[in-house]
Amino acid sequence: TMGNWLVNHWFSAAVLAAWLGINIFLFTYYFLFFDRDEQYFYTRAILGSALAWARASAKCLNFNSMLILLPVCRNLLSFLRGTCSCCRRTLRKQLDHNLTFHKLVAYALALLTAVHTIAHLFNLERYNQSQQATDGSLPAVLSKMHLQGSNKWLNPIHSNETTVEYVAFTTIPGLTGVIITLALILMVTSSTEFIRRNYFEVFWYTHHLFLIYFTGLVIHGIAGLVRGQTEQSMAEVHPHRCAQYLTERDQNCTHDCCKEPEFGSIPAESWKWVLAPIILYIFERVLRVWRARQKVVVKKVVMHPARVLELQMQKKGFRMEVGQYIFVNCPAISLLEWHPFTLTSAPEEDFFSIHIRVAGDWTERLIDTFQLETPRIEVDGPFGTASEDVFQYEVAMLVGAGIGVTPFASILKSIWYKFQQSDQTLKTKKIYFYWLCRDTGAFAWFNDLLASLEQKMAESGKADFLTYRLFLTGWDTSIANNVALRFDTPTDTVTGLRQKTIFGRPMWNMEFAAVAAAHPRSVVGVFLCGPAALAKSLQKSCHQHSSLDPRKVKFYFNKENF
Repeated sequence: TMGNWLVNHWFSAAVLAAWLGINIFLFTYYFLFFDRDEQYFYTRAILGSALAWARASAKCLNFNSMLILLPVCRNLLSFLRGTCSCCRRTLRKQLDHNLTFHKLVAYALALLTAVHTIAHLFNLERYNQSQQATDGSLPAVLSKMHLQGSNKWLNPIHSNETTVEYVAFTTIPGLTGVIITLALILMVTSSTEFIRRNYFEVFWYTHHLFLIYFTGLVIHGIAGLVRGQTEQSMAEVHPHRCAQYLTERDQNCTHDCCKEPEFGSIPAESWKWVLAPIILYIFERVLRVWRARQKVVVKKVVMHPARVLELQMQKKGFRMEVGQYIFVNCPAISLLEWHPFTLTSAPEEDFFSIHIRVAGDWTERLIDTFQLETPRIEVDGPFGTASEDVFQYEVAMLVGAGIGVTPFASILKSIWYKFQQSDQTLKTKKIYFYWLCRDTGAFAWFNDLLASLEQKMAESGKADFLTYRLFLTGWDTSIANNVALRFDTPTDTVTGLRQKTIFGRPMWNMEFAAVAAAHPRSVVGVFLCGPAALAKSLQKSCHQHSSLDPRKVKFYFNKENF
């Protein structure tokens, strides 16, 4: 429910409210300022309200450009996580929503860019019309002021032949505006889930257009094409007093409004907004390079079926927690590309490991390289908040869907080590594990892990500690025939595990009812690493099957962000 969400995510809600509030305040304040301030009386005579739309959106663009780099400073976030280690874990967990916030700010930038661009297209059109007007109106008179002297001009278009396209591609604001808008469009479109998962290199390289974006942003306002009346000129010939005389002036003018108004540019200020985040980000990148230079020893390389590569590594001073991830670089393949991988080892092991499946050119080349030799590997991390909540529940229902099964390798192994060592921090007495995937091909390694855990538990007489089910959501007739032929075998035909594979999707109501019946007085933690649609149905089931009686079964839902 909304109430529960606010309790668990109060920090996120506060950040979101503050961000929205500041955006609304900046937009409203500067819209009213440029729409009403006397300094821009003459500017508005030519441009109308499009001036306020352009300037207000520009302020918000500066504010959001200042924020966009902060959520991707991974080491800064790790430092914050470390400094607030005494805070409640829910607060530290909020820092894992960094990419969600980064995307939100990016969408805001895209929207504001559209508003800013459209407003300026109107402005250019109005500048053009005023320059070409010969009717002696105020906009027409103001547009001819460049003939009076260098500091007098208000309309940047000084010739009747100038087109909107000409201004867009020959002036500094026009050209930088076009370039940074294209950079932003490419960055937003290439960062969809589909491209990130399947063509990571496309996402990685287009995202580095941010260098062009920030360079263009800083230069964008330098030419100062939008102008207002200077303070000194306002004191001498205030528009309220003197505007009417501009259109009806006679040759031998004697009163105090005879002097022409003078105009000055709005100073460029984007650099003031983005300087601090850029310095912080440069520091972040230097720190990453330094950390990456520390030696990584590849202890073991395992090739699993379906071309999945397992790397077991060691690095001095490396300490991990369950549910964390690292960034990996292989200089032999690419000096620039860093790819994120969820750790699949447990903190109790004397190495850290990742499993790499083919998902784009880089992973393909890495797997090919490791089949021939062991190249040098660089590692940055670990990052992310530990998923330690799993250990806090007597009963845990773990749900891994598709690639979301990866972090559970670390969690299941760690639980087993803690269980064996009678660790006091482990409250878990029973685990239900649900694995949903279209086909097990790329996760054969996970099968092996489950099989070895199953064997270890059986040997130590704890076979009932873990109950798991595999739901095969995509299957063909050859599998179905195979299953029909070997229906009586004690292990599963698809995975070779003792527990049977179920074809189709889980009936969550039945699963929750069974757990509630088996543990009538327990608090059950439900953990998902998978798609949002599945999160909704699990949340609903948690709500439906939790008893109102405080002494009876309660289900608590936790969605992990990996």
